[in-house]
Amino acid sequence: MDKSCRFPFLANQGLATVVGKDGQHSLCFRGDWSIPLEIRVEGTWSHIGDPDSRQGVIFDCYQPKLAKSGKMFRSTKPDGTAQDYIHPLTAGEMLNNSFAAVSPDGQWMLSGEWGTVKRFLIFPTPVLNPAATVNPFPLAATLELDHPICNIQGATFIDPSTVLCSSDDPGTTLWPVPRQLLQVDLARPLDGHQVNGHVTCVGPIPLESTCSGTFEVEGIDYDITAGDLRILVIPPSPCGEVSVTLYHFRRDP
Repeated sequence: MDKSCRFPFLANQGLATVVGKDGQHSLCFRGDWSIPLEIRVEGTWSHIGDPDSRQGVIFDCYQPKLAKSGKMFRSTKPDGTAQDYIHPLTAGEMLNNSFAAVSPDGQWMLSGEWGTVKRFLIFPTPVLNPAATVNPFPLAATLELDHPICNIQGATFIDPSTVLCSSDDPGTTLWPVPRQLLQVDLARPLDGHQVNGHVTCVGPIPLESTCSGTFEVEGIDYDITAGDLRILVIPPSPCGEVSVTLYHFRRDP
């Protein structure tokens, strides 16, 4: 493991590996200041979450100030062209839109709510899946979990049927350790229908800082090609006001 620091307001929500047409990999970060000016001015969407990327397209997730507004996903193509996909909330769905995690084949996208839940939401991936209509943007199905999870800030696929999640759960009611790295093993790869998932706790996410107090775990990313896993953590104040910590793990050859 190694770690580095990032400017918090441009990287305190999440990150994604973006693969260009030349095959080069780069990291895309999101923070409080990453919401484009036109979205801020319009005023509906108040929070941006942990993004993901496939085939050079970046997928951002937004949640509203008011539940009646639904939630939004924005796709940004390599040429900078952006398209917004508005999803009206379904019965029982919370307004929270913490992350986007796209399946390795690019066809399906997971999204999370908040608090203690036993499911993720499954959507057709904007741009890459023809079923992804702009408005309304449809919910395809749910990923039903066999164990409750809490405060999931980010998720990323490491293969077609395995997802890693970063949790900001501060307690030990659900798992032996707080702020966990969780693994969800899917019964089968996503196909647009309901699927079940088995949840296990990999272990605690690293929390290192010269400041003492409360940490906040944020987004997570896995570069499938390189085998790089990265997790963002906001350290306690005042350290977290000047930098966020990026933890980097590399898969053994």
